Amino acid sequence: MPAVDAQALQEAQARLQARQIDVVRLGYSDLVGAERGKDLLVRHFARTAGDGVAFCRSVHGTSPLGDVVDIEGGLSAGLPDMLAIPDLATVREIPWEPGAAHMIADLADPGGGPGEESPRHVLRRVADEFATLGMRPMVGPELEFFVLEQSPGGWRRYGEGPGHVYTAGYRGDPDNLLIDWLRQLDAYGLEVVSANHEFASGQFEINLWHSDALDAADRTFRFRTAVQELARRDGKRATFMAKPFNDEGGSGFHVHFSCWSPGGEALFDDPAGEDGLSGVARSAVAGLLAHAPALAALLSPTITSYKRFGPGTLAPWLIDWGLDNRSALVRIPPERGRGARLELRLGDASANPYVGIAAVLAAAALGLRDKLEPPAKLEGYGYDVTKAARLPGDLGSALSALEADTELTELLGPRFVAAFLAYKRDELERFSRWVTDWEFREYAQHQ
Repeated sequence: MPAVDAQALQEAQARLQARQIDVVRLGYSDLVGAERGKDLLVRHFARTAGDGVAFCRSVHGTSPLGDVVDIEGGLSAGLPDMLAIPDLATVREIPWEPGAAHMIADLADPGGGPGEESPRHVLRRVADEFATLGMRPMVGPELEFFVLEQSPGGWRRYGEGPGHVYTAGYRGDPDNLLIDWLRQLDAYGLEVVSANHEFASGQFEINLWHSDALDAADRTFRFRTAVQELARRDGKRATFMAKPFNDEGGSGFHVHFSCWSPGGEALFDDPAGEDGLSGVARSAVAGLLAHAPALAALLSPTITSYKRFGPGTLAPWLIDWGLDNRSALVRIPPERGRGARLELRLGDASANPYVGIAAVLAAAALGLRDKLEPPAKLEGYGYDVTKAARLPGDLGSALSALEADTELTELLGPRFVAAFLAYKRDELERFSRWVTDWEFREYAQHQ
């Protein structure tokens, strides 16, 4: 990947200075979707970013608690650098930080070529597969999250109270945070469209408009960081953890997906097809079902993710599909025409948006390539193990399924998959050695 053109950098610097922006935050996603980056002074921006901004490659493999996981080309290679190359088209002013703007970086090897384990590169790689199919993937993300407030005992759910699902205003949001956050996110250019309280106390959903896959992932990546920053500003904590509480459900990351021709034709719609769906749509559904065990590792990527599943949770744990059926893994919403799409409900909000969207596209592309046909659709309420196979029931099993799915891993990129597996297996090993509060409560009194 070449360094940015010097003239383009100078022009970008001049535009920022004309808008009274004096700091650019150059950010990128690590393996799990957390933002890493640096604040750069605009008056030195062209000079500083001219040959890329250096970061230690092992940052990609740093755990939330600061453990350095040895991914390929990282710790055992002597902690070498990688380069962050600013994508000048992604600059956005940060509304809640006057004088600051945000820019997304692509990652490169110092010797040239893209950073193969970079989640943004992985998504680009998969999107290129659709170009060879003569299709354009369109994605609409939906994310849920919890807002927490401090209490003498630590963090508790904000605005505790039952029955606030699909409400807005002070009833379930006593500080009226959501309406301010919606305005701030809109001013940030994230194409947010609506916000509401979700099922659990302190749980909210903000929906983003659909767009091309890379743009949708960029906006989702920024959205997660922005929500967490706005919560910190307001003395709260926002978490996209899969399931923070034993007595409440989890937070989903649902991906709405469709395919379009280069000329703007909706390829999932066919009035003459079964259920109004085209063969393209059916093959995309079939691809998601065929590769669902491997997708679980990428879209439900934590130990806690698998505690979100179970009957009555509306979090699917069987491999099935249905028409406007929220108990199915793949739901086909009722709209047809330009609104024809599928919704993969497997993911939880802890998933890296670049990786999750790339995984959806990769599985769909394989279904399209092989012209797969889906099984009979689910009728009625799901969760019947006699009708459909189960997803992996824990992270370790999901990682094994991912490793075994060589078609999917080849499309995502072997180096990325190796880094992801190394990171997640280290996470499992660290967890296996940690004594939990459940174990103390269960055993300490009588043993």
